[in-house]
Amino acid sequence: MKSFTETLSDGYGQTLSIDACLFEQQTEHQHLIIFQNRFFGRVMALDGIVQTTERDEFIYHEMMVHVPVLAHGQTARVLIIGGGDGGILREVLKHPQVEQVVQVEIDQAVIDLCRQYLPGHSAGAFDDPRAEIVIADGVAYVNAATPAPFDVIISDCTDPVGPGEVLFSSEFYAGCKRLLKPGGIFVAQNGVVFMQPDELLTTRQRLGPYFTDQSFYTVSVPTYVGGNMALAWGCDDVAKRWVEETVLVERYQRAGLTCRYYTPALHRAAFALPAYMQSLLTPGAASF
Repeated sequence: MKSFTETLSDGYGQTLSIDACLFEQQTEHQHLIIFQNRFFGRVMALDGIVQTTERDEFIYHEMMVHVPVLAHGQTARVLIIGGGDGGILREVLKHPQVEQVVQVEIDQAVIDLCRQYLPGHSAGAFDDPRAEIVIADGVAYVNAATPAPFDVIISDCTDPVGPGEVLFSSEFYAGCKRLLKPGGIFVAQNGVVFMQPDELLTTRQRLGPYFTDQSFYTVSVPTYVGGNMALAWGCDDVAKRWVEETVLVERYQRAGLTCRYYTPALHRAAFALPAYMQSLLTPGAASF
């Protein structure tokens, strides 16, 4: 039996059976494989790192989208960086008040292959008239584009290796801040903290100069192994991180959402960080 072993963390990895290899190729930017696994369904990996699976993708995508969009409350324009599988776009477009979504993806091949092999991720979102797909480098786009500013920016990046590394840089964060409206919200994937602790502090240091309120919230996704994944949060309006649950419930219901993971109560609780994460963010504190 063939198997796929992820070795993102030195000395530790996860192994999934490859019950059928559906596609494998070195694209212009990265190595991509899509395979069938008996437990998680179809799995996509880039450069040896699991990116998404059919079975648990909803957990990550719902928390990446509905937390900032519902916290904002008046989201009309959204920018997505990365997210070639279409899951983020799908969830954003569930909000009827969203008028336009610009998605910047560096690799057209990822979009094409996910539409073919993981159609449930996008569920037709790429064909929505509110969506504009731009094939470009994310850092270059946020530092050169001159569109009307965005209410929410979501960075659905890979881990900080290969093509995704620049999406954890100060240059990228500065460009995102430039494109945000006053009171706009920036969120980004920030790794599994127990396995990648340095990413948490590095992101805090690099985001800090651009946002009055810079923090993290967490989510647990089975195939992002090692404990809680941190999602970075940046905003100049501190109140948006602490929207009352009753307000979130009203916004959730008004949007007509039916989620499988996200709830307004979980939204609030996700910002309560475990002690080992807090210690990493405390100046002078020893690592756990």
